[in-house]
Amino acid sequence: MSKETAVELIAEYHYSKSLPRLTTHYLGGYINDKLIGVITCGWGVRPLHTIRKLFPSLITKDYFEIGKMCCIEEAPKNTESQFLSAVIRWLKDNEPTVKVLFTWADGLMSKCGYVYSAANFVYGGYIWSDTYVTNEGEKVHPRSTGSLTPKGNSKCGRRPSIEFLKTNGWQHYRGKQFRYCYFLCNRVEKKKLLKESTVEWSKNYPKQGDLEWRKQDLNTRLWQPSKMFTYNRNSRTVANRLRR
Repeated sequence: MSKETAVELIAEYHYSKSLPRLTTHYLGGYINDKLIGVITCGWGVRPLHTIRKLFPSLITKDYFEIGKMCCIEEAPKNTESQFLSAVIRWLKDNEPTVKVLFTWADGLMSKCGYVYSAANFVYGGYIWSDTYVTNEGEKVHPRSTGSLTPKGNSKCGRRPSIEFLKTNGWQHYRGKQFRYCYFLCNRVEKKKLLKESTVEWSKNYPKQGDLEWRKQDLNTRLWQPSKMFTYNRNSRTVANRLRR
């Protein structure tokens, strides 16, 4: 499908409006000619690093990463898992050299990956990731903060300093990101990749009880257990500043 049509649906139904820069495929799911979902495939910001960290023998062309997946709110039950299975079939038919389909379930947004377990993906553990929430309730990815904060105010690139967060009323949160992958290759290749992988893949899928959030105390700089943060998905103040 066209990028423009995919972006329209993503902008309306996905909590994150930005697309990975290295998106190559925009795949639409339809019921009776009505568009009900979009899945994009490509790579994240460090394609080779991402796959080599999991499977040392693979290179960028050996895998795709799901960038965005969303369906309209009135879609029937189990639409996402059925759509994902259809995309897997499409990839096998149209991208036969691709060996692995990789993705993350965003625990920061209370998603532990039920759709991937239903589609028979395997689970590869989690990492901690973080986000900022502005005083206007806008969720801001750390990669977006470099253009907003003074150069040199952080020891980690151009992330906001504690002083910036306090002055501007921002909050800093952490949550889990859950790894999933689906092997598009044959059984022999799959067995080889599982043996060499740097992480353990299984079907011991995470559940809602595995979700965790932490909030940084801006006075002590320590991370404390927290409930999931609230944010305004329609706020675009920071995004608009980045465009200028």
